[in-house]
Amino acid sequence: MSGGDGDPVDVPAIESVEGTGVPVRGNDIDTDQIIPARFLKVLTFEGLGEFAFFDQRYENTGADAGGDGLAAESEAAEQPTDHPFNDERFRNGNVLVVNANFGCGSSREHAPQALMRWGIDAIVGESFAEIFAGNCLALGIPTVTADSEEIEALQDHVEAHPDTEITVDVADETVRYDGREIDAAVDSAQRQSLVAGEWDTTALLGANPEEVAETAASLPYTDR
Repeated sequence: MSGGDGDPVDVPAIESVEGTGVPVRGNDIDTDQIIPARFLKVLTFEGLGEFAFFDQRYENTGADAGGDGLAAESEAAEQPTDHPFNDERFRNGNVLVVNANFGCGSSREHAPQALMRWGIDAIVGESFAEIFAGNCLALGIPTVTADSEEIEALQDHVEAHPDTEITVDVADETVRYDGREIDAAVDSAQRQSLVAGEWDTTALLGANPEEVAETAASLPYTDR
């Protein structure tokens, strides 16, 4: 893919993602659980990764809302829980395996940003909130669905065998692990964008300034 000046736009095609899994169980896990609202006061997304699922990973944080940003929140943490993101067996996992209606709640883009900065490259689940899935797509993170029995079996397998290699095939709409293959589904628009390397719309706009300016000039509700 190339920009308006002929220079290539570095947006990689994402046909598949490979890696090990992280099983996070539970339906209706919302964006406030993925990244609590008090962390949204940061000016950039940098550093959000370590605070993914923060309130599920720690009990009695003693957080001071008037503290000095993320560092204060980290220092206030007390007792770690048995959340999968605290489990060293899954620390290098990059395929998140979840259940139904993952990413519901507010539309905050900080949620997939935190997951990406933790190290998540793909999410496999029963279903996803539409806006959350769209925010994941903007980062090149596939959100792939499969039926509940297949998801539960995959979560069980990952918990028992955390080093199992998982292949999330976006192009073929399958998930493969340990000699098994799951029929999965990827939203058609998401699949097309990922496989064609057209998911980073900001990069595409930035690479085509002349076309953007021409379109803007043709719109009756913009200043010319």
